[in-house]
Amino acid sequence: MAISENDGSTGRIGIMGGTFDPIHAGHLILGECAYEEFHLDKVLFMPSGNPPHKPVRDGGATNEQRVRMVELAIKGNDHFELSMEEMHELGYIYTSKTLTRMTAENPGQRYFFILGADSLMRFETWREPETISRLCTLIVAVRDHMPTEELDRQIEHLQSLFNADIRKLSTPNVDVSSSMLREWIRQGRSCRYYLRDEQIEYIRREGIYGASSAG
Repeated sequence: MAISENDGSTGRIGIMGGTFDPIHAGHLILGECAYEEFHLDKVLFMPSGNPPHKPVRDGGATNEQRVRMVELAIKGNDHFELSMEEMHELGYIYTSKTLTRMTAENPGQRYFFILGADSLMRFETWREPETISRLCTLIVAVRDHMPTEELDRQIEHLQSLFNADIRKLSTPNVDVSSSMLREWIRQGRSCRYYLRDEQIEYIRREGIYGASSAG
């Protein structure tokens, strides 16, 4: 669907949230495709925080390490930006609260929340899905592993239930996940091209995910 670049808003901002443990090529490709197709001004990469009582997820990186890996991954792309909106003293915040705060602070901006098809199938279980639907457009990545008919039924259901504005985004089917890369790193397998060289070197240097050599 063609999107008008002049819709009365002062900014068209994409949001990609997640643990990014680690951020990888699939995240970056998804952000870039959304930027191009929906004429976004920029895409915010928004790592979620860990709660104070659990500063590191099992087998995962610290808040500071995950943030640094995002910085390294998006370096050199002028329309990608790190957002620390969900990195705070409580360690975790719901998407609905983040969007409520950002909308109040930036009333002229239009937000596009980018998520995968699997996440859209679970959208009703999120905190305050009706608020999220009211405050942003949902951009859902179409992937080969999910039948088109199943995704279309879910989109129609959410549109009816929450009056959600949901747009489909076609992206290359990059078969990669953060959990897969963490396991590869533990095994000493190469993650080259899935992670930027700067990320791989940082993971090695910090010994993240049990790394001794990660590429």
